[in-house]
Amino acid sequence: MKTLKVQLIIQFVLIISLSAQNFPSGKSILDKVDDNMSSMNRIITSKMEIESARGTRTMQSKTWGEGDKKSFTEYLAPAREKGTKMLKLENQLWIFSPTTDRVIQISGHALRQSVMGSDLSYEDMMSDSPLLERYKAEVTGEENVEGRKCWVVSLTAIKPEVNYFTQKMWIDQERFVPLKADYFSKNAKLLKRISFSDVAKIQNRWFPKVMIYKDMLKEGKGTKMIIESIQFDAPIPASIFNKGNLK
Repeated sequence: MKTLKVQLIIQFVLIISLSAQNFPSGKSILDKVDDNMSSMNRIITSKMEIESARGTRTMQSKTWGEGDKKSFTEYLAPAREKGTKMLKLENQLWIFSPTTDRVIQISGHALRQSVMGSDLSYEDMMSDSPLLERYKAEVTGEENVEGRKCWVVSLTAIKPEVNYFTQKMWIDQERFVPLKADYFSKNAKLLKRISFSDVAKIQNRWFPKVMIYKDMLKEGKGTKMIIESIQFDAPIPASIFNKGNLK
C-alpha cells in the first residue's frame, strides 16, 4: 500500500514537472511583449477619460517620445487644460500651466501624485522602458481573459528604482500583448490594476488601443486611456525636447 502511494506521488510530481516544462520562458515572453509595446520613437494622440463623483472629464493630448529618456506632452482639450505641457528628460519632469504661466519641476515623492486627478501617477507616465530592462519573469500558468488564452507571468524587479516591485501580467498567447496587469508594492500590496483591450495591428506590431487604469487605493471606476493615433519609430526633431517649448 505504501509503495502504491509513493508511486502515485511520484507520478503526480512528474506530471506537474512536465506541465511546467511546457511553459515558455518568462524572458522569451517579455521579449515578444517588448517588441510590440516598446519603440525607439513614437507620436501618440490620445484621450483620457477620468471618472469622478461629479461625472466624467475627457482630455485630449499629443505626446512625442524618444526611447524611455525623453517625452513631451501637450494637452489639446478641454479649454481649461489646453496649453498645459509636460517635458521629461531622463528622470526629471517639468510642467507648464497656462493658468499660472509658470513652469514647475516635479520630483521625488511628488512623482507619485495623480496626473490631472486621474488614476495615473507622474511615475506611470514617465516609465516606458522595456520590461526586460526592469524585471525578471517567470511563467506560472495559463488562464483565459475575455476569451483569449493567456500566459500568466510573474515579474520581479531587478532594479531598485522601479515604480512597482512585482507585477502579475496576463499575456495573450497569440499576439503577445498584456490583457491585464496587477502592480504590487514591495510588501505585496495591490496598488494598481490595468486592463487592455481593442488590440489592433499597427505597423506590424500588436498594440492595445484602450487601457483602463484603476488605482486600488482610492474610490472610483478608474481612468480610460484611448489611443486615437500612434506612429512608431517616427522621426522627431531634437528641438521638441527643449525646456523652451514649455512656454
